[in-house]
Amino acid sequence: MEKLLSIVIPSYNVEKYLEQTLESFIEPDILGDIEVLVVDDGSQDSTAEIGKRYENQYPGTFRVISKENGGHGSTINRGIKECAGKYFKVVDGDDWVNTPDFKLLIEKLKTCDADCIVTNYYEVDDRTGEKTPREYSLLKKERAEENRWNFCDMAERAQPAMHALIFRSSILKEHQIRMDEHSFYVDVEYVLYPLPYVESVVYFDLYIYMYRLALATQSVSMQGFRKHIQNHIDVIMHLTEFAEKYRNTASGDEQVKVDYIGKRIARMVGDQITIFMSYPVSDKENKEKFLRFDQNLKEKSRWIYDLSSEESGTLKLLRKMKFKGYGAIMEAGKKRNGMTEE
Repeated sequence: MEKLLSIVIPSYNVEKYLEQTLESFIEPDILGDIEVLVVDDGSQDSTAEIGKRYENQYPGTFRVISKENGGHGSTINRGIKECAGKYFKVVDGDDWVNTPDFKLLIEKLKTCDADCIVTNYYEVDDRTGEKTPREYSLLKKERAEENRWNFCDMAERAQPAMHALIFRSSILKEHQIRMDEHSFYVDVEYVLYPLPYVESVVYFDLYIYMYRLALATQSVSMQGFRKHIQNHIDVIMHLTEFAEKYRNTASGDEQVKVDYIGKRIARMVGDQITIFMSYPVSDKENKEKFLRFDQNLKEKSRWIYDLSSEESGTLKLLRKMKFKGYGAIMEAGKKRNGMTEE
């Protein structure tokens, strides 16, 4: 029997959190409808052993896939290859799901035929346990039995994060959707690469994903961004190449998708400028990297280059001044963003 939902758990040295993650899927009424693939990315701790314990206890639901270390994207790629469910979702090994709403989600998936499903999620402070809701209430339809949208109409109302998304597995498999390997920051790739093939979207007003914040090791902290700055740049460039290719082949009816993809990549460029801004203004190596990045982006896509000027006032001014007055402009940008010199 085909599973309704495959959940891929990218896992690297998450022994501290994995039990909570896997426990959140254990609801007797739905175990037959889901498969949970724990993709162990060459962990050096007891991650695989914890996963095996659940596999042995619930052999029809949990499965451990052990592989050499290849980064977050490689675990998603392996999950896409191995999954057997009608739908596909990623839940990182240090996060978990809200079990009561997850059970309701599975019931709703039994009658769902959309290409993509959007749900709400919580950001959870790891220190205090405080939950911050992230919802997509603009996707609610009054007096409608189902919050069903054409993607282009949905795109005007929401830009769902990776944590909010579930894709039809066949889209990922048939179109050979693959993330960058040996790299961080593939979340935006996961959000954008399937979109050319997504037509129908359904919104379920449920809180599914529990996203743990304030981890010292998180790659999305500024410390993490700086440590993996080249990964972030590489992903932007690969996304830009993807966007240009799609833009050049898309029909007129797909222009909304093209615009949506372009704006999302431009936002990522804005994030990159914030990373550059976090370094001391006197850091010559950072300035040179910034200049190379900007020139490469311009060469790859004048379209994304122009869009990104609207995402960062600092970037817009630097380009207008041809990077003259770099120090003063960056200092002013740091001050506006509440960033202190290091």
